[in-house]
Amino acid sequence: MRIIPAIDIIDGKCVRLTKGNYETKKVYNENPLEVAKAFESSGIEYLHLVDLDGAKAQHIVNFKILEQIASKTNLKIDFGGGLKADEDLHIAFNSGAKQITGGSIAVKNPKVFEGWISKYGPTKIILGADSDQGKVSISGWMEQSKEDLIPFIKGYQKKSIQYVICTDISKDGMLEGPSVDLYKQIISECSNSSNGQSIKLIASGGISSIEEIPVLKEIGCEGVIIGKAIYEDRITLKQLEKYI
Repeated sequence: MRIIPAIDIIDGKCVRLTKGNYETKKVYNENPLEVAKAFESSGIEYLHLVDLDGAKAQHIVNFKILEQIASKTNLKIDFGGGLKADEDLHIAFNSGAKQITGGSIAVKNPKVFEGWISKYGPTKIILGADSDQGKVSISGWMEQSKEDLIPFIKGYQKKSIQYVICTDISKDGMLEGPSVDLYKQIISECSNSSNGQSIKLIASGGISSIEEIPVLKEIGCEGVIIGKAIYEDRITLKQLEKYI
């Protein structure tokens, strides 16, 4: 199972929010590259980079940070936040992203999102399916859509999506443990699709201790995104290095 630390960016700084609320912003480091290099030196290969300014602005904003991390580390970066148009994707991939995550766009403009899957292929496009009480949340989690989570994932599975990041918003930043039951349900219900392709589920939100990681692996998660637990020293880079 892949270990994927998260760096969330506001005003070029590394921050964390609680339950996606911008008013809970806490700055952990003013130099995201420094954080990324620390991850890499601990044997980590992947990074989940989120442009929170972009999510609010509805277009890519912090692509220079992406470019800097991609050019000065060997981390494989998946990038999300504010990707709404073809030009945003062009900028993200040109700036060094290996994958992009689309959430709101997959709800609000499915034709555009499906076009991205066709153009770039399902290994480069991740479906962001963030859940609040079983519904898909969009617009930086400020809006709840009418989409039910599992049918939403299944719908895109039929359109050849492979990678899905699912954050249980109620767990995000709370350091109270991940939504194991929710992930079990997703993996169980989405294990057999019409095209025979099982999803690669990436768990996100609530990770609070190193002991939770093998549990997520056991239920079949392909990856786990870890944010606040690292920044609050609940999970150390040495522990992750040993696990890897």
